[in-house]
Amino acid sequence: MTSEPDPFPRPPLDTAALDAVLVRPGGLWRRIEVLPETGSTNTDLAARAAAGAPHGSVLVTEHQTAGKGRLGRGFSVPPRAALTVSLLVRPDAPVSSLSWLSPLMGVAGVGAVRRLAGVKASLKWPNDVIVPAGLRSGAARSDGKLAGILAEVDFSSGSPAVVVGIGLNVSQSRSELPVDNAVSLRGEGSAALDRGALLAAVLGEFEELYTVWTAAGGDAEASGLASAYRDTCATLGRPVRVHLPGGRVLEGTATGVDSEARLLVRGPDGERALSAGDVVHVRPGG
Repeated sequence: MTSEPDPFPRPPLDTAALDAVLVRPGGLWRRIEVLPETGSTNTDLAARAAAGAPHGSVLVTEHQTAGKGRLGRGFSVPPRAALTVSLLVRPDAPVSSLSWLSPLMGVAGVGAVRRLAGVKASLKWPNDVIVPAGLRSGAARSDGKLAGILAEVDFSSGSPAVVVGIGLNVSQSRSELPVDNAVSLRGEGSAALDRGALLAAVLGEFEELYTVWTAAGGDAEASGLASAYRDTCATLGRPVRVHLPGGRVLEGTATGVDSEARLLVRGPDGERALSAGDVVHVRPGG
């Protein structure tokens, strides 16, 4: 008697195939390294960056056990169920423009998910890939978080080294997701659960955006990155409750994202620009 095949197999990533697709002369990516397990790809790659790892390094893991989110929030996922990857870039761009690298990854992630997986993803400011409630595969009253993004900058070498990580939920079942508002590509009805293809799509989108952004000297407006971000950000135009440090709350309408990637919120006292570091949470208002 044979057992039934797993309808959602989770094969390991093929490092040689990834290198063949992504590493090429003149391209951004130098090497794709896949770890069987690690605590955090961002932590590992940041340590390698400080030790001199080259621009264009990519680190992926089959099983991340102590992932890092904003403000030190932790998470973990089942083995081979998510795409968990960090990349290292050393941009020739003003330090003031580096705040755009997390949004750049967000735009890349949305583009890859829409194109390859057919899921109607958007961005939630500052760094989440979501599926808006009205575009979910089933009836839903809230947005579903599909991916989180975290960028970290190291100046120990004298010039900035930026590690940008993304954790994309791919084949998790409902019970395997860490929080109630999380969703996966599988849960949203996508059949595109090949993590290798998804990785190639995300890195391809990132390279295209990054190349234009750096050619424009890190100018998000001139490169079109700011416009692309605004076009995919579902937060804009919505009422929001912005939770600030110290228990303070700002209520208003998200009116835009400025040239420094700050969220513009119009409240009772006028419009205020908020950077990602100023904010604990942004929640829908009512």
